[in-house]
Amino acid sequence: MMDKTFEPTSVEARISAAWAEADAFRAGRPERAGAPPYCIVIPPPNVTGSLHMGHALNNTLQDILCRFERMRGKDVLWQPGTDHAGIATQMVVERRMMEQQEPGRREIGRAAFVEKVWAWKAESGGAIVNQLKRLGASCDWSRERFTMDEGLSRAVLKTFVDLHRQGLIYRDKRLVNWDPKFQTAISDLEVQQIETKGHLWHFDYPVVDETGTETGAVITVATTRPETMLGDTGVAVHPEDERYTALVGKRVRLPLVGRLIPIVADTYSDPEKGTGAVKITPAHDFNDFDVGRRQGLGVINVLDPEGRMLLEGNAAFLDETSPEPEALALHGLDRAQARKAVVALMEARGLLRATEPNTHAVPHGDRSGVVIEPYLTDQWYVNVKPLAERALQAVRDGQTKFVPENYEKIFFQWLTNIEPWCISRQLWWGHQIPVWYDAEGGIFVAESEVEALEAAEAKHGRSVALTRDEDVLDTWFSSALWPFSTLGWPDSTPELGRFYPTNTLVTGKDILFFWVARMMMMGLHLTDRAPFDTVYLHTLVRDASGAKMSKSKGNVVDPLELIDQVGADALRFTLCALAVQGRDIKLSTDRVQGYRNFATKLWNAARFAELNGCRLDPAFDPRSATGAINRWALTEAARAVDEVTGALEAFRFNDAAAAAYRFVWNIFCDWYLELAKPVLQGEGVDPAIRAETQASVAFLIDQVAKLLHPFMPFLTEELWAIKGAELPERGLLTLASWPDLGGLADAAAEAEVGFVVDLVSQIRSARSETNVPAAAQIPLVMVGAAPEVRARVEAWRDTLLRLARLSDITFAEAPPKNSVQLLVRGSVAALPLEGVVDLAAEVARLKKEQGKAQGEIKKIDAKLGNADFVARAPEEIIEENRERRDSEAARLVKIEEALVRLSGD
Repeated sequence: MMDKTFEPTSVEARISAAWAEADAFRAGRPERAGAPPYCIVIPPPNVTGSLHMGHALNNTLQDILCRFERMRGKDVLWQPGTDHAGIATQMVVERRMMEQQEPGRREIGRAAFVEKVWAWKAESGGAIVNQLKRLGASCDWSRERFTMDEGLSRAVLKTFVDLHRQGLIYRDKRLVNWDPKFQTAISDLEVQQIETKGHLWHFDYPVVDETGTETGAVITVATTRPETMLGDTGVAVHPEDERYTALVGKRVRLPLVGRLIPIVADTYSDPEKGTGAVKITPAHDFNDFDVGRRQGLGVINVLDPEGRMLLEGNAAFLDETSPEPEALALHGLDRAQARKAVVALMEARGLLRATEPNTHAVPHGDRSGVVIEPYLTDQWYVNVKPLAERALQAVRDGQTKFVPENYEKIFFQWLTNIEPWCISRQLWWGHQIPVWYDAEGGIFVAESEVEALEAAEAKHGRSVALTRDEDVLDTWFSSALWPFSTLGWPDSTPELGRFYPTNTLVTGKDILFFWVARMMMMGLHLTDRAPFDTVYLHTLVRDASGAKMSKSKGNVVDPLELIDQVGADALRFTLCALAVQGRDIKLSTDRVQGYRNFATKLWNAARFAELNGCRLDPAFDPRSATGAINRWALTEAARAVDEVTGALEAFRFNDAAAAAYRFVWNIFCDWYLELAKPVLQGEGVDPAIRAETQASVAFLIDQVAKLLHPFMPFLTEELWAIKGAELPERGLLTLASWPDLGGLADAAAEAEVGFVVDLVSQIRSARSETNVPAAAQIPLVMVGAAPEVRARVEAWRDTLLRLARLSDITFAEAPPKNSVQLLVRGSVAALPLEGVVDLAAEVARLKKEQGKAQGEIKKIDAKLGNADFVARAPEEIIEENRERRDSEAARLVKIEEALVRLSGD
């Protein structure tokens, strides 16, 4: 006997254990040796991570595809693993050391610190893997990988050495995103742009003649960063800005410093912003760096790695300058303090023309929280331009496609204008760069120190001491190799031969460039094949109002808490149902609870079936069913299977969920079981029809379990086990076949039962729209009914009377006066409501509601048509208005349909 209720907490762990015991998710199962392979590589979560809603969405969608393809008979490898997450992990361990009042990493040294990180990883790293299992992720956990595993590390070393030998990896002095707190370069993805209230200062720079004598003229520049002016090497104006045409080619004396710097014409300067003239500081601004290269300007760094002024002993700063003592006194000041001091010095000299408030985006480190500094350092780079061209060509040729397709355009934009990739990080945790230096600065790139020493000895003719580069590689470097390094590359392993290239990559749109593009580039360059054939990019999960989830807002929804409350299945189905291609998900806990109710509905239906003797009959052939309702339900099931299959193949996850939901809740539970009740419970029923209906219900519960399994694996596996308890040989649902209901479509049954369902549905809607009291029984008049319609109505008279709450059913050639008219599959049905409801009052009420809806739509359209509103309003407010408009438009359609019915047209 089934339990009265389905309790996820008591079932999920037991089912997970059963899957693990059976090695259900292991790739290469013997019975699938000849099956076509299907492979997804998991976007490796940070080893420091904890399951958040983005992970829940991403992994739910991957799991749906893997379970779907596994049931379709494929040999599925969902490759799991975690990322070492350089800076994040180093930060976690350093914070832990501080909390435990242990010496800092620099005090204990690199080797001891790295040992501590490995110990932490073994102890508490990778907790997210167990959390993914709670979500139901059907990865091949026996193949779990870590980006710093020995095999993956060997792939990283080989890649670096090979790319260096090919001239694609090189060392250069360029600007990077520098985190002054962590003292390392960071990627653009680790930079947050935060709107900050500040100032725009207007400074006068004195113009000089050929001899360097001030002419009395000035050029006014506008800046948000006065402290960097000490490193200015030019002033730029737009070539077509007539205000400054006569000054182009002249020089100015840099205040406080005395350096003579040129005025250059460059399109970077915007005549509409500030004064139209901008100071150029190539060492402290990415745009200025580009201008400096175009114009041949010098590069002078005036900050140290901690963001303090670096002036004393700074040869580049002091060369050809006569800095004022007050300027030199800024040495060692923090950049924020120096900013105030420079403004004060300029004001004291009468060179501060104006100060105006200015709100602008300021880059901050997402982990350190400090302002990021564009900083000039020596770093290692990959020349990705030739690699990018191959990736672009692979997409043009159709080797890899993007879903939704519009991301292809973004991919092309990014890779067409790609810059060199900075791959070095000033950290201790990560893949240490395989570069050694001799005492003269000679560089030896090798996969091991032994090879580097051999190369040095060959060069010098003797043994020499070498020092290894202290930097580590950007985490994205090892992640770029993930689709093939996890399969054993650079060795020619059986797994690499079978599962590479992989099939589908499911990942967030935010890492299209950082991860997807780099995997494409590395995969094509190193293996000569695109690493996946399809990239499905999902959007963000936002809160119920459409706002981005953040701890500071207090609107974060914890997926683990939801799993504890309502079970993994409800959360998974919710995320799938809301996963519309290209649209952010607005997650409300009410929606999750609604799908918990869906699980309860199915459980209750299965329990109802059990109580009514519906048990699996191995001899039952659904194609031999004769009962109309059974043939109709089987027809609808076949339709649902086709719809879900087609939607999943097209990555329309929300459509797949909707089709499954419609069949299970509306067709199977609400209609089929309701129509089957008299057959299952009535007296005098033909035993053969009852037995067929019992077998049909049990068969369809099995098909429902299969259909819903990719979405709701725990509930369905439990139902499969309960319903198949008498069939011990059939094994686990997760390894069962996808439903095959071909040949079950029965047009005659659909026409007969479908008509009854539609007629009852429309009567119920009309009752609701016209406010007919729930308990009232009303007459139905079939108008001008064709003989086959009349026969159908008569055959189903008792069912129609019961389900539509009708007092009588009659036939007429014309509709009665004051009746609501319905068009059902070409037949007219009328509901005489005179004396039941005040039709005139209902028309008046509906017209009033119609006016309200039209007014609301007009008001929202005016807002959304206002370019200023769209430009300034937060994204969630715009989305809220769009949804309100959609809701009002849908309501208006319903109102107008009701008015048409009441008018009798």
